[in-house]
Amino acid sequence: MTSARRRRPTGLSRSLFRLPIHVFRLRLGWLFLGRLLLLHHTGRRSGMRRSTVLEVVARDGESYVVASGFGPRSDWYRNVLADPEVSIVVRTTAIAAVARPLPPEEAEEFMAAYARRHPWLARQLCRRLLGFAVDGGEESFREVGRGIPFVRLTPTRLSA
Repeated sequence: MTSARRRRPTGLSRSLFRLPIHVFRLRLGWLFLGRLLLLHHTGRRSGMRRSTVLEVVARDGESYVVASGFGPRSDWYRNVLADPEVSIVVRTTAIAAVARPLPPEEAEEFMAAYARRHPWLARQLCRRLLGFAVDGGEESFREVGRGIPFVRLTPTRLSA
């Protein structure tokens, strides 16, 4: 399996990727049915509050598992490594949380489970967005899981 290094979106595609942030800010996050969450994190250099919307790969007890589809160089990923104290908005509920990277063995399990739940979507995301050549088999999705960082967001307390 190969992966073309994917570049971060720019121009119109960046605006489209950021559109769900505005949906959450309008308190319409419930429209995403819990499939997306809004992550608030602190910029590692600027110290400023940053936001990004991520797909929930899995719900693991009270925690949410997300993946850095654009790899370990994604700003949000590098920011949560530098300062794991974050907050998330799921539907319309704001939650303080801590972000912890998952080891590759756990990440591959989550990716394989995601592919079993959403086979068509997993193939499309891997091929078109992430640049991985997957054959649709479980092992190819496990390899994707080993190739991109996964993060567990564990609530610390509920907030308003």
